[in-house]
Amino acid sequence: MVQAVVIGAGPAGLMAAEMLADHGIKVVVAEAKPSAGRKFLMAGKSGLNLTRDEPFDDFLARYGDAADWLRPMLGDFDNRAVQEWARDLGQELFTGSTRRVFPVAMKASPLLRAWLARLGTKGVTLHRRWYWRGWQDNALLFDTPEGLQNLHADATVLALGGASWSRLGSDGRWADILAARGVALTPFQPANAGLAVDWSDHMHRHFGRPAKAVALHVGSQTSRGEWVISARGIEGGGIYTLTPRIRQGDALTLDLLPDMPAEEVARRLSRPRGKASLTNHLRKALRLDAVRLALLNEFGRPLPADNTALAHLLKALPIRHAGLRPLDEAISTAGGVKRDALTPDLMLQAIPNTWCAGEMLDWEAPTGGYLLTACLATGRWAGLAAARQLRQLTPPSRV
Repeated sequence: MVQAVVIGAGPAGLMAAEMLADHGIKVVVAEAKPSAGRKFLMAGKSGLNLTRDEPFDDFLARYGDAADWLRPMLGDFDNRAVQEWARDLGQELFTGSTRRVFPVAMKASPLLRAWLARLGTKGVTLHRRWYWRGWQDNALLFDTPEGLQNLHADATVLALGGASWSRLGSDGRWADILAARGVALTPFQPANAGLAVDWSDHMHRHFGRPAKAVALHVGSQTSRGEWVISARGIEGGGIYTLTPRIRQGDALTLDLLPDMPAEEVARRLSRPRGKASLTNHLRKALRLDAVRLALLNEFGRPLPADNTALAHLLKALPIRHAGLRPLDEAISTAGGVKRDALTPDLMLQAIPNTWCAGEMLDWEAPTGGYLLTACLATGRWAGLAAARQLRQLTPPSRV
């Protein structure tokens, strides 16, 4: 019998464990993998983007339909609080030109080591290679190196991640366990995912090259973030922000000259070209680089002879694709435990004394620090709620 069990040692789970420990509650953290925070560490390989330094309302808006749900949790632990938390763990930070916040060390490992050490001083016990199998006679059942283990807990926080990057621990198998207990779930779908494109042979020499000075459009949404042509399709932040609309089946178009009106494009195309080929004319008149010319030929052929029609094509080039890359390749997932399956404190309606946090919840956000901030904030919210219940504390008033 233990007071509290947190299942999952990612950012949401570790934050929940810390909140419980801060209230004098003995906490056991069960992690299926051999080490904690594997997806967190992977995110830090290219530079750990902790959060985004921008006004709270602008920050909150990036959570789309879930912004209203997450508002109190993010208000309690916002983008500025994340920075203070990291500094308290000895991490010096800097803010880049896009307002993204990083540790000076760039990697996630120094922060995680410091965090785990602090949790250890607070009495948090971490069991590795403990894979959760569900419940057996109202006890938590784990498959461990020592065989099956049962734990009876007064409070349980589930922080099991989404359903992408299963090799790092987020395999989504918990969904069947909760569904069998009557928990309402939204099916998983890829979020922050690349786009699958079956390229023509002439595009192979451009694999690995970024598309610059372009804009992607899906309906009324525009992205000017950078993206890369890969052997599998299109990858990068510029496409990730559009995945919700792409999932809905909205058409995707590419503006190869986002800073130039169509009328000016047509005027420049009308200049005499002499004996120059159309490709050389496009290069000289519009200063199109090799990547943009290749994309025009990939998606626009046969090119219209009329300059006005060609100008409109350059401004709205339809991108033919086969949809988003598979779920397990996505950086994150949409779907999970529905809002109405939970109390405002993130406790499961169908399973008393069991809270959920992090990517398990049915929300999504773009990359750029938004994912990590919400995982930390929801983990903190669930951990504090569990602590209040165990200590029979009065919850704070919420505006």
